[in-house]
Amino acid sequence: MIQVALALASGALFAVGLGVSGMTQPSKVIGFLDVAGDWDPSLAFVMVGAISVHLLAYRLLRWQEGRERAGAAHAPRFPLLADRMDVPTRTDLDARLFAGAALFGVGWGLAGYCPGPALASLATGSRAVLVFAAAMVAGMLIEHVTTARADPAPLDEGKQEEGEDGARR
Repeated sequence: MIQVALALASGALFAVGLGVSGMTQPSKVIGFLDVAGDWDPSLAFVMVGAISVHLLAYRLLRWQEGRERAGAAHAPRFPLLADRMDVPTRTDLDARLFAGAALFGVGWGLAGYCPGPALASLATGSRAVLVFAAAMVAGMLIEHVTTARADPAPLDEGKQEEGEDGARR
């Protein structure tokens, strides 16, 4: 239950941060992407802040793993509320990745929203946000259906393979 409460609190803090920084306003995103016109660098500062937090958490995780491998006693354990941190292990770049990134970028540039700010902006009840969120959900459903057809689920879900990191695939 504490994990759910902390996830809810983290999401609320993220939404407040998006609102305070103005990132729920499509004009901010469009202004950032307009490098040849009236460029607004504020989104870059938000991105640098987010990347810095992630970098710190990732380095902390790697430091902990190194101490555990070395047999250090009383190494602090991260994450605090989960058994392990799931870190992606795939390093290949495929057509699906590039297509998804391109589709995300086009949608972001046209609408001025990405999923986080769009969800935070739903509270405004704006028609543009509602249309964007509906299109986003439709896109997720289409991706889910097409992926399910391309990669059928195993007959026995209990016998899924586990990767080196212990994650089910």
